[in-house]
Amino acid sequence: MEPIGEKQIRTSFVNCSKGEASRISLPRNLTDLDWPDLDFLGWRDPGAPDRGYLVTERAGKLLGVTLRTPQSVSRSFTKTTACTMCLTGHPGSGVALLAARKAGASGRQGNTVGAYFCADLACSLYLRGKKQTGLLRYEESLTLEERVDRTLTNVHAFVDKVLAP
Repeated sequence: MEPIGEKQIRTSFVNCSKGEASRISLPRNLTDLDWPDLDFLGWRDPGAPDRGYLVTERAGKLLGVTLRTPQSVSRSFTKTTACTMCLTGHPGSGVALLAARKAGASGRQGNTVGAYFCADLACSLYLRGKKQTGLLRYEESLTLEERVDRTLTNVHAFVDKVLAP
């Protein structure tokens, strides 16, 4: 991913108001990120741990999605240990169910979509071995490029659900 600035990030969000986007806590180290290793930008808000954000590029356009940890999640739904975006396995609470309010009228009616993500939204770094989970990585015959493509396909499918009416 190419480096992106604060204004580009704030204007990319599709499921919140401009006012909400202006109040999002951006990563403190935005200029220091290892951009070539990021397939999408994802971060959690340290001041509001129930919030996360994802920004991806699609057809030359940035699309940002605000995420939240659902208020009440049944224990039976929190037992997964693999991110559904990058398929990285995590011990304990390394995977989180995050929900995104849908864009447009559907979102204003309270409709959401959710998925299990790496809790820190650092899928790109796990794929490249720059972050470790403490578990043995699944042995795959796919190349890094193919795993990145799979992850981006999953992220884009999630964003498509946020954008769907």
